[in-house]
Amino acid sequence: MTQPKAVLFICKHNAGRSQLGAHLLTHVGIEQLVATSAGISPAGAINPAIAESLHELGIDTFAARPLAVTVEDLQTADVIVLMKSGLPLPGPVAGELVEWSFPDPSNWETEGVRELRDAVAEKVRELATRLIA
Repeated sequence: MTQPKAVLFICKHNAGRSQLGAHLLTHVGIEQLVATSAGISPAGAINPAIAESLHELGIDTFAARPLAVTVEDLQTADVIVLMKSGLPLPGPVAGELVEWSFPDPSNWETEGVRELRDAVAEKVRELATRLIA
């Protein structure tokens, strides 16, 4: 069996969009893909509205902690997904670079986050399908 592909989702604070991407890809349950997330300048905790929207799907975010993206992360991930185009990365990307543009949900309530969650889920499913084809 081949090694799973590492998919790294990145946003500014690793509290919202990138957490959605990583948790939703993990939730898809494809063994050939391993999801992680990081941020350019990590927040202190995952956005509560993001966590609640994921909990609604049965996804546990209890252990989720915002992390800073490192040069090593960029070199070891097979696929890097920027949840906002043009984010300033700390080094070069060795794998495939994918850029999406999702709005920053940092001040949103759970009700507003649901639409974002569902849009990210759709893009994640499309990416997963392409990566395992």
